[in-house]
Amino acid sequence: MKNKRPFIVHVIFWVLIGLILTIQVIFNRRSFSLQELAVIYGYSGLVNISIFYINYTLLIPLLVKEQKRYGLYIVSIMLLIVVMCIIKTVIASLNPEIILSYTSGKGTLEYSSIARYAAESLFFSGFFVVVSALLKFAIDWFGNERVQRNLEVERKEMELQFLKSQLNPHFLFNSLNNIYSLAYQKSDKTADAILKLSEIMRYMIYESNDSWVSLRKEIEYVQSFIELQKLRFKNGAAVEFTMNGEIDDQQIVPLILISFVENAFKHGIANDPSNPIKINIIANQKILHFSITNKKNKYNKDEMGGVGLNNVERRLQLLYPDRYKLNIVNSATHYTSELMLDI
Repeated sequence: MKNKRPFIVHVIFWVLIGLILTIQVIFNRRSFSLQELAVIYGYSGLVNISIFYINYTLLIPLLVKEQKRYGLYIVSIMLLIVVMCIIKTVIASLNPEIILSYTSGKGTLEYSSIARYAAESLFFSGFFVVVSALLKFAIDWFGNERVQRNLEVERKEMELQFLKSQLNPHFLFNSLNNIYSLAYQKSDKTADAILKLSEIMRYMIYESNDSWVSLRKEIEYVQSFIELQKLRFKNGAAVEFTMNGEIDDQQIVPLILISFVENAFKHGIANDPSNPIKINIIANQKILHFSITNKKNKYNKDEMGGVGLNNVERRLQLLYPDRYKLNIVNSATHYTSELMLDI
């Protein structure tokens, strides 16, 4: 379809030119034979087409776009107009009964002068030069815009794939470290942790490859992650998870919420019942409001956020432009992330 568009534009343009010539014939108020019409549409039409496409396919690409020789281009255009005007005038002088004749208001047959016809030919030759230049630059501009849009889409897709490839190993390494700790302690929870991780990885490998997933599945994935984290602690993790609203039909970009939850477990205190990790989700058909708060671990010297939150914020910029609000509050004792998505 991309290659057909310029062709269609040319067809429409020349149909319009044909209509203009037809209107001129009608207003001439006389009947023409097939031979006379062949002269009008054939010789005159071929000259105009030559003007159009010499400029469109030869002069503009070679002198303007490739060589940037604008002075030579102007001289070439003037020479083209003069040469074509001479050709038109010669054709008219050889066929005065067809090209120069017209019916006056009194019904008598009259003739235009050669000088007048030459002046009109100069004007129309210039007209076809201008039209061909405008059409050429318009088609090239729209073509370049389309190419740029396609390149931008491809760039975003590549960047998203790169961000996603960063996210999955990032989560996997942290989870494997947790399971390693359980195995090192010879904990009975090790088998359950491996099973839970396999369920999570199944979601990440298969279902999250789609551009969009159901909000319900994404939240179930977050809940599975929380259950996996709880296995790290002897008495379980202290987490308050509340959810209100509807999570049936909405769609969301996969793996958007998990980085906030992972960040809370990595940098926060997760086993203090008096300061639990608080996760709240409110959803309707249009808006998703997600917030998470955790008490900061003063012994954790890692920078809050890290790869995970930088990653997710970049994905939000790409996938939800002007459709999200992210507010992060890093106080002395607590860290809060609040995300509102237009879904």
